[in-house]
Amino acid sequence: MPRTAGSRISILLVEDHDMVAEAIRLAMDRTDDLEVVGRSLSVQDALADAARLRPAVVVLDRRLPDGDGIDAIGPLKAAAPGTRVLVLTGEASPAVAARVAEAGGSGLILKIGNLRELEDGVRRVAAGDVAFSEGLLGGALDRLTGRIADVGATLTPRERETLGLLGEGLGAAEISRRLGVAVNTARNHVQRVLEKLGARSQLEAVAVARREGLLR
Repeated sequence: MPRTAGSRISILLVEDHDMVAEAIRLAMDRTDDLEVVGRSLSVQDALADAARLRPAVVVLDRRLPDGDGIDAIGPLKAAAPGTRVLVLTGEASPAVAARVAEAGGSGLILKIGNLRELEDGVRRVAAGDVAFSEGLLGGALDRLTGRIADVGATLTPRERETLGLLGEGLGAAEISRRLGVAVNTARNHVQRVLEKLGARSQLEAVAVARREGLLR
């Protein structure tokens, strides 16, 4: 069973950026009911720390040095049964929220929000509820109930162009030439497409797009 820190909700913070981690730790420790009992810098560290500390909630950064935090949700829950996982990310889409829900996560909070939202999210998931930033819950619910979210609705015209070129099997260099933009700009367009489709690779993005009818 997950442990509490006295009467407080125990939290394992998985975040590799020192400033972000310290801000979160200070905010949590100033409350009456939340306490950060450990911090991990990577997925592998988090698995070992979760098994040792058995926190009530893991606050998990999505982008970690050794992998995607969403992929770590299942292993974390296996390492510490009963622990709830709340993903923290710089940006996300309903499709990404659906991935979190499918993986067994209890919520997805955006870093652009305020710390109060994160604190409330921890309390909610510790109580057995879910916590998704505004605009993301629908995607998770759609996937959990078997409905397909309109993942293409958030793509800009340029991102749709990029997706079409990905569907032709082109890489960033070829996409930059076709769009008349710098390679780094093309890479940014590709990354945005992957984020919005909840995909981990260009191949998966194309597969999702075809499944959703965004590509022929």
